[in-house]
This record gives sequence, structure tokens and C-alpha cells, in this order.
Amino acid sequence: MQTDNLLKQVNFIKEIDKLKYIQRKTKLFNSDRNENDAEHSWHLAMMAIVLAEHSNRSIDLLKVLKMVLIHDIVEIDAGDTFIYDTVKNHKNTDEELVAARRIFGMLPKEQAEDLIAIWQEFEEGVTDEAKFARSMDRFEPLLQNVSNNGGTWKEFNVPYQKVYEKKQVIEKGAASIWEYAEQLLNESVNNGILLKNTD
Repeated sequence: MQTDNLLKQVNFIKEIDKLKYIQRKTKLFNSDRNENDAEHSWHLAMMAIVLAEHSNRSIDLLKVLKMVLIHDIVEIDAGDTFIYDTVKNHKNTDEELVAARRIFGMLPKEQAEDLIAIWQEFEEGVTDEAKFARSMDRFEPLLQNVSNNGGTWKEFNVPYQKVYEKKQVIEKGAASIWEYAEQLLNESVNNGILLKNTD
């Protein structure tokens, strides 16, 4: 006989399949195909495992993995907001909190509360785990855009200054990765795939 917990968990598992249909603006490496949120989350989890040694501080890797795997689940309801969107603020946390409560709320109470707390910790970006997780979240699309000859930077005419400002979050979690990322940004300017200004 199935327990009530199992049925709730299976329903949640079915619900999060929708993450595979949420399209991001960024494209896969050296590709014309848009990445979906599930692919993005998987890639961040692998990056966190591989790059953990570069975290500024000692981290609980399992918590980081939970963060990167669940951080975009709210987009099933709230949709993906492009980080460089000039109309909608990327920090649409009120809308996303409603989504978090609905989707994670499908789980048994203790699990739901745990995942909502981890999601909020990621959003706040204060703990060492959240800083590192957010570093991964900003680093992956940077690598994608470089591989795609400017990618979304070119497509949406995003200037260097705005990219730099958004990507600087990487430094809070992984200074050595930020040093490398900064170098990539400067090379992108030199290669003409990222504009220094829009004038």
C-alpha cells in the first residue's frame, strides 16, 4: 500500500518534469538550440562538483547541489526572466515565492519546508553555499555566450558594463573563477563579441 508521503513525492516528481519545457535565452555550447531550465540545473550541479575546490570558503557541497538543482523550479509558474531584461526586474522574488510555496508545497510538510528554505537561502545569497551556487549560475551562461560568438550579449545588445556588473557576483563565491571570467570578458571585448559601450 502506498503511503501518503510517497504519493505526494511522486506527484512532485511529475510536476517538475515541466522544468524541461522552460526555455532559457542562452543557447547550448556552440549551438543554435536554447537551453532549458532542467539542462541548466544539471550543468550547474556538475560544475559545482567539479569546481568546488575554487570556492572562497569551505562549503557543504550537498547543500550547494540542492540549491542549483532546485533554484529554477519556481520558473514552472513564474517563467524565466532574462537576467538582462530591461522591462521586468530579474529579482521577481514575490512572484517566485508564491511559486515555491505551491510547487514545493506538493511535498510532505518537512521536505517542503526544507526545500523552500534552501531556495530562499540561494535567493538571498548570503551564506557561503549560496555565494558559490550563485557563482555557478552566473558562470555557466558566460561560458555559453563566449562559445557562441557573443550569444545573448550580441542578440540583445547587452553592453560590457552591464555584463560585468551582473557577472561580478561570481567573485563573492569563487575569486579565482571570477579572475578567469573577467579575463574572458576582456577577451570578448577585444574579439568584438561584447561591446564596451552602446554609443
